[in-house]
Amino acid sequence: MILAGFIGFTALVGVVTWLGTRRHDVTRSADGYFLGGRSLTAWVIAGSLLLTNLSTEHLIGLNGDAFKHTIAVMAWETTAAIAMVLTALVFLPRYLKAGITTIPEFLEARFDRTTRVIMSLLFLASYAAAILPVVLLFGATGIENLFDISARVGISVDQARLILIWGIGALGSVYAIVGGLRAVAISDTVNGIGFLVAGLLITYLALAAAGDGSAAAGLATVYAAEQPKFDITGDEPGSFLPFGVLFTGLVINQVFFWCVNQSILQRALGARSLAEGQKGVLIGAFLKLLGPLIVVLPGVVAWHLFKSELGPDDYLLAYPTLVKSVLPPALSGVFAAVMVGAVLSTFNSVLNSAATLWSQGVYKAVLRRDADEQRVVANGRNCSIVLAIAAMAVAPAIDTSGSLYNYLQQINATFFGPMLAVVLAALFTTRISALAAKTALIVGPVLFYVINFALHDPIQAWLGRTFALSGPVHFLHFLAFVFVLTATMMVAISLVRPGPGVLPAAPAAPVELTPWRHARVVSGVVVIVTIATYVLLAQ
Repeated sequence: MILAGFIGFTALVGVVTWLGTRRHDVTRSADGYFLGGRSLTAWVIAGSLLLTNLSTEHLIGLNGDAFKHTIAVMAWETTAAIAMVLTALVFLPRYLKAGITTIPEFLEARFDRTTRVIMSLLFLASYAAAILPVVLLFGATGIENLFDISARVGISVDQARLILIWGIGALGSVYAIVGGLRAVAISDTVNGIGFLVAGLLITYLALAAAGDGSAAAGLATVYAAEQPKFDITGDEPGSFLPFGVLFTGLVINQVFFWCVNQSILQRALGARSLAEGQKGVLIGAFLKLLGPLIVVLPGVVAWHLFKSELGPDDYLLAYPTLVKSVLPPALSGVFAAVMVGAVLSTFNSVLNSAATLWSQGVYKAVLRRDADEQRVVANGRNCSIVLAIAAMAVAPAIDTSGSLYNYLQQINATFFGPMLAVVLAALFTTRISALAAKTALIVGPVLFYVINFALHDPIQAWLGRTFALSGPVHFLHFLAFVFVLTATMMVAISLVRPGPGVLPAAPAAPVELTPWRHARVVSGVVVIVTIATYVLLAQ
């Protein structure tokens, strides 16, 4: 039954993806392969945005943090919605007007080719060092914990994890390498529907278990018994996401991730019009507001049900234990397929973006400037193959003694602050120079690495003594500090070597740029709902 459900849902995703791509030639042109021929519609964009971001590291990691601490971790989801409003209203119109394929391409037009190459390499470094291998490892570990693959098959946990890493990696690579962005986006949409349905089903069943068959009664019971857990401003010692970072580094993180990050923006850049792109991003924002029901609330319910069995140090077992307790065996196969789909959606999306960045930002920009579009596409496919194999080889060797989710976010933070500062300068100023941008892209990540990794302990000790702090400074505060320092450094350099003073003329836009007429109203609703959530849940 489990195997039949798994094969059935996985085959459904494959068939729908094939039907959605068979009439589109994605191999002959760069736009066709990397941007889906600029043909993506709102719901495909929204579904792909959801699954590119959400995976097992959220289901297990964020639910685990809610189990161990409070629902304050839902800020990762709720504040993302506001960042997506900025994408729809501010960033996306400028990107589509410029007709770019990648974010670094915009930096070449504003600064110079070297800035584009550096930015492309930084994106690639973050994808190769963190996202691709960690997504595979976290996905394989999560699926093993959820479904006891090793016990079912009669092999060791390490062997099961290795098989899952290579299996998911190979399947995800097929979508990215063969079908390009359109195949990735369509498969993400189908998997996204499955993810939402399955995730909400687990939440419903968990609440029903806590309420003797009634989900509503279960919610009331859990809230009454575990009210401190529902404090959205919870700031207890050791929290992965203390409330204060919402006003410092989390702002930087969310604006970069949803407004600048290539692996996210590539779906919106492939929109068939600005209106479709805005609609897709804002639908995605509403879906993000549903996210806490799937990736945070079950962690609190798990605490209510299993706190006598699982201690705080067992937080990563909270969601798997909940699923095993409430999920009917008949649905196990479908749920397993949905979880695999969530992992491979993130993996293949990042893989497609990495291929785009390499082939467009390094290969064609530096190595083979005369390459035609078919050669560029072929080079992108080769890049995907190399990165996929490397990620599958490296993933089993990653140290799992700490929090993988925490590790992933800290590696990302190394790059996010300086990269966001440079993109904002390119979009909204004229006096920042190319020299300032290149310096920031090189010095900024090095500075964050020194502060947060190389000299972490002595710096934390000095800060604690100097400011009489009760605990360590959160890495997101360091992210905000590096962002401000990088921006200040760019201003200082540009006072000596100023930029051109004018923005470059934009080429003819490749898509219709008429905004969605409801974009501002819908954006206002998203912001109001987000703020209301904090007002209602603050204690």
